[in-house]
Amino acid sequence: MATTDRQNLLSDAQPMGTNTNNNTLEADLEAGGQPSILKQSSHPVCLIFHFLFRIGAICTYFFGTWFTDNFVLIFVLCVLLLVFDFWTVKNVSGRLLVGLRWWSENKEDGSTTWLFESRDPSRPLNPVDSRLFWTGLYVAPAIWTVFGILCILTFKLTWLVIVAVALALNMANVIGYTQCDKDAKQKWASGFASNMLGGSGAGGLMGGLMSRGITRMAGSMF
Repeated sequence: MATTDRQNLLSDAQPMGTNTNNNTLEADLEAGGQPSILKQSSHPVCLIFHFLFRIGAICTYFFGTWFTDNFVLIFVLCVLLLVFDFWTVKNVSGRLLVGLRWWSENKEDGSTTWLFESRDPSRPLNPVDSRLFWTGLYVAPAIWTVFGILCILTFKLTWLVIVAVALALNMANVIGYTQCDKDAKQKWASGFASNMLGGSGAGGLMGGLMSRGITRMAGSMF
């Protein structure tokens, strides 16, 4: 799995449940106001960039023809924004907002191995960060799918190239993080079961029953 250096990327990150804007949040609550999403977030800047590039790509695709008829220019801008979004979500926002990271390695035989790492389960997630991360992750490819259907229905096959690039990059992160989340839950469940069986769980229970039985036997003998 992940090497020690890569694991440090998650262990050195700010705890997920720590809000750097606690004073401002408390002041808003005392004043009777509803704190903004960014004030509730543990990583507001990261949360902004999690949506910035993908929204920019969608807006460029949808509104680009309002400003120019140059398809090549719109294509280049969309692809650049999509690439920036892919890199940001894969390497930054996933690690900070939900404590997950995935990557792939190519072996000598040509096969590809997917690797995953996850935060320590003792570090709680910020619910706002987690909810918005997964919402943005799944909504964007759904929007591009709708654009693809419209391209087919209106016979705008050249625009379908942009949609194909968008779906390829977005779905890579969707699949990567979905599998990473499943892998993390499996590791946490197996770790919890091992601790229960090896420590205060079944082992401790059996030890307690045996010690009670020996004490009772000794009392009956004397």
